[in-house]
Amino acid sequence: MSKQKLQSNVDGASEVVFRGGGFKTVSIPWVGFVVFALLIAFLEWGTRAGWISNLTMPRPSDVFATFVDLWRSGLLWEHLFPSLTRLVVGASIGASAGIGVGVLIGLFSLIRAGLVPLVSAIFPIPKIALLPLFVIWFGIDEASKYALIAFGTFTPTVVATYGAVDNVDRSLIRMGQSFSLTWLSIVRKIVLPGAMPGILSGLRVSLAIAIILLVAAEMLGAEYGIGAYILEAGSLYDLERLFVGVAILSIIGVLVSAAITMIEKHLLSWRT
Repeated sequence: MSKQKLQSNVDGASEVVFRGGGFKTVSIPWVGFVVFALLIAFLEWGTRAGWISNLTMPRPSDVFATFVDLWRSGLLWEHLFPSLTRLVVGASIGASAGIGVGVLIGLFSLIRAGLVPLVSAIFPIPKIALLPLFVIWFGIDEASKYALIAFGTFTPTVVATYGAVDNVDRSLIRMGQSFSLTWLSIVRKIVLPGAMPGILSGLRVSLAIAIILLVAAEMLGAEYGIGAYILEAGSLYDLERLFVGVAILSIIGVLVSAAITMIEKHLLSWRT
């Protein structure tokens, strides 16, 4: 990336260097790995030195050994596959419905007037508190888990989507109208591409909420799943297994974020 230099006209003033290219960020992936490795090394050293108690923080090496045992025993996939299925199904339903409703709210005043108050009313409700209600409505099986994850993903996606539609530059829409573009063409070529950065940013938050709700749903009435695995480990005070479950959730979150980043690079290539 080229750098531009701004030389002050004031005598004796130091040279000011600023980042050009419209403050375009540069991908430096290795920095994240270095920070993560340093954190793990610090925890390993602290637990071995004794000033971090093993009763509160297990050694990372022991956690890794427990993960390897979980992998070799085959229990990892017995817990991971149901969790991923619930996450994909529930989040897909919630995010798809949320984007659709959010776009409609952003485009039609009548729908906005009818649905925005409703969304504003249910958005602040902690979705975990609704888990018993979903169990009553849908039963203790998979349907209640899908419904909770979908509902928890739906509301933040709606808010992010119609906010993104509202923030599309109106001058671009007027320019499209001046070129006699149809309403559908304006929506497809101007509104949706302009709103996509906000929609994807909201989707990051929504999917993080989906992972939280997945764990909560699996802690109630699930034999297999990462949430059930964490609950069992916590009840036995098995910190190694507990941290393995937490690490798996973190890895899922990182992979979800990486997937959204890839989608952004594909759909938002026009910004570069």
